[in-house]
Amino acid sequence: MATNSRGARVAIGSGDEEGVFTPVELLLAAVGGCNIVTVEPLTAKRGHRLLRLAMTVESEKVEPNLLGPVTVTYDVEVPSEQADEVFRAVAERVHDKYCTVSRSLQEGTVVRLALP
Repeated sequence: MATNSRGARVAIGSGDEEGVFTPVELLLAAVGGCNIVTVEPLTAKRGHRLLRLAMTVESEKVEPNLLGPVTVTYDVEVPSEQADEVFRAVAERVHDKYCTVSRSLQEGTVVRLALP
């Protein structure tokens, strides 16, 4: 179980149990969540409300303990062609520059081990 300072909880497990996320699923959900919570308000701030915004985030293991490329696929419904242009520009900018999770993966953030 992971718990944050605000009291939210997420059940984590190996994937054999019902109602839990695997660590890899959480990583992919973090990529998607980071993108969505950044894209939606930035698109709205530019005057375009999206009618639907969802996404699929996928990756496959290329080795037993290593993921291959992560693919983010948006499922979006926009009210106009202009809104589509704004959404696409914002989504690309968020992917390249503003999503902390995606950028950290792309840049290869160092993970340190601190044993007691």
